Amino acid sequence: MKLKVKSSWVIPLVAIISGFIVGAIIMLIFGYDPIQNYASLFDGAFGGVYSVGETLRNMTPLILTALGFSVASKAGFFNIGGSGQYLMGWFGAIIVALKFSFLPGWLLIIVSILAGALLGGLWSAIAGVLRAYFGTSEVITTIMLNYVSLYFVNFAVKDWLSGKGEDSSPNIAAKASLRGNFLENLTANSTLHWGFLIAIIICFVIWFYFNRMKSGFELRSVGINEEASKYAGMNVKKTIIMSMLISGLLAGLGGALDGLGNFQNISVSNALPQVGYDGMAVALLVNYSPIGIIFSALLFSALQIGGMSISVYSNTPTEIVSIVTAAIIFFVAIKYVIELLLNKRKNKPQKKEAVKEEGAGK
Repeated sequence: MKLKVKSSWVIPLVAIISGFIVGAIIMLIFGYDPIQNYASLFDGAFGGVYSVGETLRNMTPLILTALGFSVASKAGFFNIGGSGQYLMGWFGAIIVALKFSFLPGWLLIIVSILAGALLGGLWSAIAGVLRAYFGTSEVITTIMLNYVSLYFVNFAVKDWLSGKGEDSSPNIAAKASLRGNFLENLTANSTLHWGFLIAIIICFVIWFYFNRMKSGFELRSVGINEEASKYAGMNVKKTIIMSMLISGLLAGLGGALDGLGNFQNISVSNALPQVGYDGMAVALLVNYSPIGIIFSALLFSALQIGGMSISVYSNTPTEIVSIVTAAIIFFVAIKYVIELLLNKRKNKPQKKEAVKEEGAGK
């Protein structure tokens, strides 16, 4: 038990340090100064109230896409569709904010957020239904749905929301925005918005769901052993669909909050939003822990926001941050290999002892 508790924070910490070391070695090989670059990165992420505001704002969608991936993973499924669900949530929130702008501000914000989250959830639930009733791989269906969402949203923005010859929708009304004067004044006019607080609250809600609610226990049970859960009387098909629905709701909520708080509109995109894939990395680093995701998202957000400062203060390409991030994930993946080898080694003597005992009994 002690080993498990320790490894829950030691392994991610070792992975992070190792990732930065790998990045430093590569910088040295190509003639860049790692100390200066890491100092620039830290300064860009935390060097002032504006930088802190931008880092916290960037955490918001990372937290929610990571939570969405965690819910599906706890149920034993690999939801690759976070980017598409995020995009549908973003689209849903903006279209409601634009079409129902006559509503009072507080109601308009609530309805827009709910619309975005629900659209993301329903989009993910398609893969859940196909998995539950037809055994279709959720990996394949969520990847396909990612591209369907990209091309659908591009079509909808061009044909329904934007003016002739334009590639983006109008900006939402100020009363539908999640930004506020208090946060802007507090962070020197950064784009930090109230969605950040919502994302933090949702982390604790998901923790409570996993650890204190019957449906959360059933979800984790299905993830551990689907057949045993079925034998115990659990409705496995319902749990599969619910896990994918909740997963998509969270990713869609991330898109809705980002749309209403950060972008304020929606544009035609050439590629899927990277945030869905980044959310997977955030969740993997802390082994899907809802509370751990807060700290993991802070790290990844700092790398993304602070990484932009590296090329400002030196001629080092910003892609070095991607190398550091990839190295961190690599060392997290190595954790599972190490644990697997240790468990095999641990079980071997037990098997030998069991064979000896059987022989002595005969």
